[in-house]
Amino acid sequence: MKVRVGRQEMAFDLQRFVSIRDGPNVRQAYDAAWFDWEKDPWRIITFWSEPVIYVPQGVFNDYSNGHFQYGGFRVERRDVGSGHLSAYYSRYDLDNSHFLFASGRERRNIFDVHYAGDYAGWDWDLETMVQTGSVGAKTARAWALGTISGFTFADANWRTRLGLQVDAATGDQNPNSSTLGTFNPLFPNGYYFTLAGLTTYANLIHVKPSVTVKPTSSLTFLAAAAPQWRETTADAVYVIPNIPVPGTAGFAGRWTGAYGQIRAVYAFNDHLTGAIEAVYFGVGSAIRRAGGHDSDYVGVELNFGW
Repeated sequence: MKVRVGRQEMAFDLQRFVSIRDGPNVRQAYDAAWFDWEKDPWRIITFWSEPVIYVPQGVFNDYSNGHFQYGGFRVERRDVGSGHLSAYYSRYDLDNSHFLFASGRERRNIFDVHYAGDYAGWDWDLETMVQTGSVGAKTARAWALGTISGFTFADANWRTRLGLQVDAATGDQNPNSSTLGTFNPLFPNGYYFTLAGLTTYANLIHVKPSVTVKPTSSLTFLAAAAPQWRETTADAVYVIPNIPVPGTAGFAGRWTGAYGQIRAVYAFNDHLTGAIEAVYFGVGSAIRRAGGHDSDYVGVELNFGW
């Protein structure tokens, strides 16, 4: 049994929707009360938090308050078939929320199911989330789906893994209706897509095949390419965390663009890991018409952990 009260970090599963934002320069903290109880194969978690709001000017002045709250209840079970299953309900409350086609008090009920495992060379991670509630005078109805799967040729040279990632999230189909369909990605980690942190879970269809090889036990290379589309052209193209690109909503062209990613990771020892990642994003016509352009990104990481 664990009880934790105070400023803390938390993350669920692959950090698609609740994360510590390890990729961006500023991590996400929560002023929270956390309780979990574990007895194999079960784990039960309940928490309530006020997410920390960061102030760019000054130091030691970040804050949280009752105008922004997030909490819920989660159940996990190990060894369900060849994987681990979890499900949770959470509540997202923000008093002054702004979307393209709705503003006001946001109250979302969130239902999430996650299943991950591996068997005979195959691995998978599947997650789906449904959101209900309201934003201002509008009813909120949205969903998202994330999948990562692959097969590793364990007996082949360099332990080659062929992978496929498919993600989707709803946008708002009709700005004039009484329902808001734009998915709220909550506290996403842009690192889930690439370290460049451009793509986010809102009005999205994303397909990413990849190849991973391990020339040595310490060195890993990944190469991937991913096309992206909007789920609906009525809504905007969104960038991390859920910022609409001006001039894209309501214009033709579901094609958002495509990116290529190369990443190399080297484990110096059990505590120190280094990585280099390069990403090129070629934007689609919807972004280009709005004044956007292609993007290049190169990042270098050095991580120390214990």
